[in-house]
Amino acid sequence: MFAFIARRTLAVIPVLGVVAVFVFLLLRLSPGDPAAILAGETARPEDIERIRAALGLDKPIWTQFVTWLGALLQGDLGISIHSRVPVATLIAQRLEPTLALASTTIVASVLIAVPLGVIAAWQHGSWIDRGVMVLSVLGFSVPVFVVGYLLIYGFAMQLQWLPVQGYAPIGKGLWPFAERLILPTATLSFIYVALIARITRASVLEVLAEDYVRTAHAKGLPEHRVLLRHALRNAAVPIVTVIGIGVALLISGVVVTESVYNLPGLGRLTVDAVLARDYPTIQGLILVFSGAYVFLNLLIDIAYTAFDPRIRY
Repeated sequence: MFAFIARRTLAVIPVLGVVAVFVFLLLRLSPGDPAAILAGETARPEDIERIRAALGLDKPIWTQFVTWLGALLQGDLGISIHSRVPVATLIAQRLEPTLALASTTIVASVLIAVPLGVIAAWQHGSWIDRGVMVLSVLGFSVPVFVVGYLLIYGFAMQLQWLPVQGYAPIGKGLWPFAERLILPTATLSFIYVALIARITRASVLEVLAEDYVRTAHAKGLPEHRVLLRHALRNAAVPIVTVIGIGVALLISGVVVTESVYNLPGLGRLTVDAVLARDYPTIQGLILVFSGAYVFLNLLIDIAYTAFDPRIRY
């Protein structure tokens, strides 16, 4: 087990290195000049060159990369071109809303989607099964921002049950914190529930046709024990896999959802940084998102061994 975890952890290092190189080159070689944006439309060419020199953008690409990588290895993500604040500080200031939204979305989605998928497989061909399939199709078809605006119109504007926008830190109270996350979580969970429920249904349905499940039924085991201990556990590997894949959807969905609900998180910071062509902030955010995605997939790889010990070898 230790050897397996060590191998998977070491495999993460080159992945993060490739991500760092790709992010740096992608932003540097894209059209546009942040120095010109900072200087303004009325700036003279010499003013733009002076800003480029101050930011180090006049140096060769490889020199910029070595300087940036050296600072990165020391935990320095650079200084924001737009606000002149350290990128690490900006990310730390915006981290709580994003973590809160992502955590509630993952927990709510798994708690809803897995039981839905199991019940749909158990009642294969019934109206419950067809309803889950319709939900899956809708989840993949309707954009996140459309779901958000529909929920805002229905629950915030018409019924006036929940606030429209904004975020309240948990320090201000549990209910103010929760009520401003209900609609964003429901919006982001819609596509996530559809994805997990569909894969859960397919995986459990396949396992239910296996001989050992029929043997369990022949022994007279209760239906819930067959579903949970025999079917769901043996179908867990693809379900855990799709939960990990859904993290990528979650990262992209956070950007849209935070913009719709005006949440001051990392998604909103990403949009602002892209519009301002703030290279250090964009690089820091992409590295944080990529690192989180790689780390979560590492945890999922390790979780595989709990369901199928053969994966260790």
